[in-house]
This record gives sequence, structure tokens and C-alpha cells, in this order.
Amino acid sequence: MHPDPLSTGLPARLPAGWTADVPGESDVAELTDVVRRHELGARGWAGASPESLSVEVSAPGSQTRENVVVRDPGGAIRGWAGAHDRAAGRMLLTVVADPRLEDDRADRVAAALFGWGDQAARRIGTARGLAVQQIDSGAFAGDERQQRWLRRAGFEKVRTWWQMSRPVTFEKDAREVETGAGVRIRRVRRVAGMPDEEDLRIVHDVLESAFADHFNSHEETFDEFVSRLRLDPGHRWDHWWIAELVGDGSVEPAGALVGSVTEGTAGEPDGSYVEYLGVLQNARGRRVAKSLLNTVIADAAANGRNRVGLEVDADSPTGADGLYVSMGWTTQYVTESWHRNVPVDAVDPAP
Repeated sequence: MHPDPLSTGLPARLPAGWTADVPGESDVAELTDVVRRHELGARGWAGASPESLSVEVSAPGSQTRENVVVRDPGGAIRGWAGAHDRAAGRMLLTVVADPRLEDDRADRVAAALFGWGDQAARRIGTARGLAVQQIDSGAFAGDERQQRWLRRAGFEKVRTWWQMSRPVTFEKDAREVETGAGVRIRRVRRVAGMPDEEDLRIVHDVLESAFADHFNSHEETFDEFVSRLRLDPGHRWDHWWIAELVGDGSVEPAGALVGSVTEGTAGEPDGSYVEYLGVLQNARGRRVAKSLLNTVIADAAANGRNRVGLEVDADSPTGADGLYVSMGWTTQYVTESWHRNVPVDAVDPAP
């Protein structure tokens, strides 16, 4: 159950006459408009949809998510903060203030929402029995306003991410998938219309192992992993693939890819998105990643989609971006990760 914003002291940090409450489904349309205005000003185009915002505030996500909205004296939503208990030790925090607000008022709204985020981190850390809870927030590169708020709230920029996209055409990409020697790609099996749990566990285990030495990796249980991805409006069970090494009568997992569907806007076709791509250490150098990428490209073409998107760690020493560039991906925009570690037993200063 979400705490009453009145009990968090958040309203005392707001301008006179402003209020705070927990948003519900009836607020999704208005909240989407605020987020889209933020995206338009910070990135140059808007991508938020009612479906994606509904996931944040809906009942199915309430066990791992907390939300609060700030309203002006007329009752209009002018700010939003969402906390997502993503994995043990890692909490995602989204803070948005309406870009139509004057700077001094926006600064005050943002400060109040980041203060609420600290309290949410302590609640989540306490529930997980942690001494310190990491808050993982972010900004679009070049969004000086959001970066200013993050610095003032005690966050430090720790990583840069390239958001990449590859165009897809039916004539070029709807073909038999090329795979590396001894590499076989298959979808997660279905049993009576539902995904086979053993295959889902293979995907989870492969990805946990593949990302164990990656930046900010936090272990996520199988139930957390599957439940979180199922809530995504773009989720499709037939977009889960397993790569296997076959030979001499043996078959062993080598990699996995989890994809999703991104809704087209303004008449644009839908696209595909690579949520996760992981290859086990002992299978690297066998063209497993390229085989999986060829699979998702061909699947997008077969379904009439015009692009495949993915996120790349711009600071990673692995050089994975070279593979994506060689296969036609280009950077569309850049995002940043900002972190803050909150001692769970800390006490908030008086408002």
C-alpha cells in the first residue's frame, strides 16, 4: 500500500496551495500529457503513451512501484515521481516537472519530488533488509534542467547510454536467418499456449550469468524478472529466443534475447525492441549475438515493422557497439544514468 503523501512531508515542501496525492487510472491521460511535454522539451520528441504510464500507476504493479503527483491550486498535475523496486539494492526513480512551470517553481517541485524519492528508497531498503539503497535516476543528454536537479539532490552521473535504431525493410531483411557454425536459435517453447517455465528459467539464468560482470548489475529473482517483463505493454511471449550450441549430439544454452514491440506514432508502423541480449562467457566468439540479432531483424520484417531499437552502454569496455554499427544500427539519442546511495536509517531534514 502506498503511503499517504501527507505523511511524507512532501506538501510542506511545495508552494502554498499546492497538493500531492497518489495517482490512479483516472489520472493516466493527464499524466501522459505532462510526461510527453517533458520528453518533447528534453529530447525533441515525445514517446510516452497511456499504456506505458498505466503500467506505472496500475494495481498489478503496485507491489514494486510507488507514485506521487503534485497538483497546482487548480488541481492540474504539474509534477510526478515514480519509484520502482527493480532488484535487490536498486531502485529506479523517475522525476518529471511540467516544463511549462517557471524555473523557480519547477525547481521547488523537483526538489520536493526528489526528497520523496529518498523516503521511498528508505522504505524499499528497509523492506529488503538493506543498510544502503541505491537510487538509479536519469536524464536525457543535454537536458540541463534535469541535470541541475539531480546534482542538487546529491546524485552523480555514472554512465552514458546510446539509444540506437536500425531500419528494417521486408525486401532486405525477411530472409532465412544466418547463424554462426553450430549455433541454433529457437523461440521459447509454448505449452497449451503458455511459455514453458523451464525455457523461461533458461533465459533468466543465461541473462543473469551474462550480465554478472556488467555495470550496475543487481541480481533479480526469476519471479521478479518474469513479472516485471509481463507488465510491459510491448511484451510478447513469442519474442523470447534461446541460442544453443549444437554438435556431437549435445545441446547447451549459449545466449538469449528478449524482445518487445514498440508502438508506432503518427501513422508510423510498429517497431521491435531488444530488451535483453546476453551471451554466456564460454560461447563468446561463436557469432551467437549476431545470430540472435539476425533473428530479431528477420522477425521484425516478417511482422511488417520498420525498425529494431536497442540500448548500448557507451562506457562499456566490451566494444559491443562495433557489432551493432556493423549491422546497421545508429544512435538516435543519448541518455544518462545518475546514482545516489541513501542510508536506509537516515532521517530527513525538517522541511
